[in-house]
Amino acid sequence: MDLLDRELLRAAQDGIKLTVRPYLALGESLGISEEEVIDRLKRLQEEGFVRRFAATIGHRALGIVANAMIVWRARPEQVETAGEIFASAQEVTHCYERATAPDWPYNIYTMVHSHSREECLKIAIQLSKASGIEDYRILFSEKEYKKTSARI
Repeated sequence: MDLLDRELLRAAQDGIKLTVRPYLALGESLGISEEEVIDRLKRLQEEGFVRRFAATIGHRALGIVANAMIVWRARPEQVETAGEIFASAQEVTHCYERATAPDWPYNIYTMVHSHSREECLKIAIQLSKASGIEDYRILFSEKEYKKTSARI
């Protein structure tokens, strides 16, 4: 990754203009062509620097106000399969394995968003049935203080 790649990522991470040719506008702001913007972004994705390039939606503005972190206690032999099941669920936006602690045995974390707490509870039950994991907790968000993507 060179300096121009970093400048491109910095410019793109804050959002690109909603226009017919967004890559042209992005390129003009950096003094490069539309084609070079596209080529660089494709290469950065192929090399693993960019995982995905997509629109983000303000879910609260759409009425998706129930946010739940569901934590799961999976046996070591269940972790990989359960992680794949959870990650493949459309309702799950984040899925991580984390270390446990003496007083906190949960090792898989999933985030779901829905229109109501009741819908989140139903999703948790469906995921539990699909994975065979019955030991879980649902932690609902009470207030959002900050939400951003990773930055360079």
